[in-house]
Amino acid sequence: MTDELKQIGPRLRALRTSKGWTLDQLASRVEMSTSTLSRLESGKRQASLELLIPLTRHLGVGLDDLVTPNPPDPRVRRRSVRRNGMVITPLAPEGSPVETFKIVYPPVAAAPEPRIHDGFEWFYVLSGKVRLRLGDQDLILTRGEAAEFDTRVPHSISAAGGQSAQVLSIFNAEGMRMHTHTAAGDGEDSAEGDGEVDADGVESGAEVLEEQ
Repeated sequence: MTDELKQIGPRLRALRTSKGWTLDQLASRVEMSTSTLSRLESGKRQASLELLIPLTRHLGVGLDDLVTPNPPDPRVRRRSVRRNGMVITPLAPEGSPVETFKIVYPPVAAAPEPRIHDGFEWFYVLSGKVRLRLGDQDLILTRGEAAEFDTRVPHSISAAGGQSAQVLSIFNAEGMRMHTHTAAGDGEDSAEGDGEVDADGVESGAEVLEEQ
């Protein structure tokens, strides 16, 4: 709570400036001295209900808005996973309604067999060339191109041109449920770092894409 109270001053200042008011203008509205308001905003004056209630009333916010806890660390810290030569890096927190990955596809001699499952997929080519087999279409996408498709259509994705390819890939919830599984006990799959195995034998955090 101490850290949250320290944010009252900066939040007051942000609210005041968002309305385009000077210290003098807001102080005049709440019948407070400019020096008192300045000290409140700088944290040099302890906040009290007597001071905050008129300020929140004129600023159009509630007291809770001034002591809202700081948001959690927004950085995503999930390990990359290797599967069948692909390097898959999760870019969204676990449990997100939409999962985002950076995927590096290795060079292959032939495209994998098309597969189908529920959901939708979208990807953007960051580097290299990507071969997308989608139904009767056999497409080559290059850097800067994107594709979105219904995964109920037979499809496969792989690198083209004899070099690796890197894509940003997004799945909706249905696509992720059908497109991912855990790799515990699979000798071909490994995470960059050791995962913990839970009671069901699932390697925590080691979500990996099946062959596309």
